This record gives sequence, C-alpha cells and structure tokens, in this order.
Amino acid sequence: MVFVVVSLVLMTVDHRQHHLENVRAVLSLAVSPLQYLLTLPIGAGEWVSDSLTSHETLEEQNAELRTRELLQSARLQKMAALEAENARLRTLLDSSFKVGERVLVAELLEVDFDPFSQDIVINKGSHQGVVTGQPIVDAEGVMGQVVHVAPFTSTAMLITDPSHAIPVVVNRNGLRAIALGTGSADRLEIPHLPLNADIQQGDLLVTSGLGGRFPPGYPVAVVAKVERNPGESFAEVTAQPTARLEQSREVLLVWTTPAEQEAGACDPGQGPCPGAADQAPATTGEGQ
Repeated sequence: MVFVVVSLVLMTVDHRQHHLENVRAVLSLAVSPLQYLLTLPIGAGEWVSDSLTSHETLEEQNAELRTRELLQSARLQKMAALEAENARLRTLLDSSFKVGERVLVAELLEVDFDPFSQDIVINKGSHQGVVTGQPIVDAEGVMGQVVHVAPFTSTAMLITDPSHAIPVVVNRNGLRAIALGTGSADRLEIPHLPLNADIQQGDLLVTSGLGGRFPPGYPVAVVAKVERNPGESFAEVTAQPTARLEQSREVLLVWTTPAEQEAGACDPGQGPCPGAADQAPATTGEGQ
C-alpha cells in the first residue's frame, strides 16, 4: 500500500509540474544496455544464419539479382523509347494545328532513297481514306505526296525526288517560285529566278497553296545558296528541306479543304486553272 501511495503521488507531481523529466532521462540511459542485451540474441541468430548460408545459395541469389537488373534495364530502355516516341507524336500532332485541316498519323514501313527515285511506304491506305496526290508532312515541314494507294499501305514521293516539283513562295516577301527535287535528301533547286529576284540565303520557302495539293503557308525549305553569275540568265538557287526526310518515323496525312480540292481538280481543257500563270512550265503533274 505504501508503494501504491508513493506511485500515485509521483505520477500526480510529474503530470502537473514535470519534476521527474530528468529522473526519467537518467533511468532511460541506465536501461539502454539492458535493452541492447535483450536484443543481442536475435541479432546473433541472424548473423549465424547469414554466415551459414551456402555459397551455392548466394550464387543463385546473385544470378537472380543480375537477371532482375537486366530486366529493369530493358524496361528502362523501352520506357525511354516510348518517351521519345511520345515526344515525337506530340510534336507531330502539334503541327496538325498549324495545318488546320483533317489529318491522320501514319508510320513509315519502308524507305527508298535511290538517287533516281526517293519514295517511302506508309501503313495507311484507301481503307483509311488515303487518296492519290494527298500531301504528307512531318513536324518540321512538307515531306511529299502520295503517288500510289493500296488498301492498307500507300507509297509517297518525297519532295527531293528528281521528278517532283512543288509551288512555293518566299515567306519574307511573297516571291513565287518552284522547288524541284534533286535526288539528294538535303537539297532542292529553285530554277527560273531572274538575277534581280529578291531572294537571299536564309529565306524560308513555304507552300503557296497553288494547285490545291499542299496546304498554304507550310514550311518547305530554307534557302542555302544564291549565286548570281552575270553571264547567266537566271540565278542559281539551292535550298535545304525543313522536313526531317531521313529521320522522321511518323508523318501526317493531310486532307485539304473542299475549296482547295476544287482548285486542284480543275480541267486544263476547259480553260486556264486558277494560279496557273504563277507556276513555272517546268513543273510536272505530280508536283502540282
């Protein structure tokens, strides 16, 4: 009973005035070695168990860990590839707002960069509404146009194909011209420009929209070189395509507006087509 009374008195004093904090700290310090001794058998048992683990078991665990590491590394690489693909698709879809028309994302199945025929095969065809002459662009600029359509695949001619031509304008001043393919993936020719034409290195060439095939105002190339020889009738102008012709894996198929389709579908036998006077006679039907 004496101990009970003393305990109640100490509890009351400690609760109200906190006089026993120091005593509690000293007792806790004194009990710490005892707590360590109580947990020592458990730690010793774990140490003995680990020490008795066989070498074969350790090798198996090590091999399993290496396998997991390889799997995780492969997954990380796949995630990096998916992240890069996602970034490309976001950039590509962002370009659809620039075009402002109905678009469809397609992937490249085959690439042919022969000097005399630069074509690509994509995984969309007539089943998805693709038609001959439909323009193809990537996130940076115009790539080409569809020349053959199958039910589930299509073949497109790149703007660098020697037989391709596309009407363009100089973005800086509106000067109209024609960009011809050269067979080289990084070079276009701009022919039939007089020596006094207002064009200079670094000018951006964009689609003019003439002919109705390509949406107007979309980047085609940047002027790389302008040479004016007094003995020649025309300036020698070359440009570098803005589209990543050798790198893009996803492209956009673009449907032009009905007004543009009507302009591009005019019959020359019925009279001159709108904008025909602005197109050079050297252009081919495919490039229109």
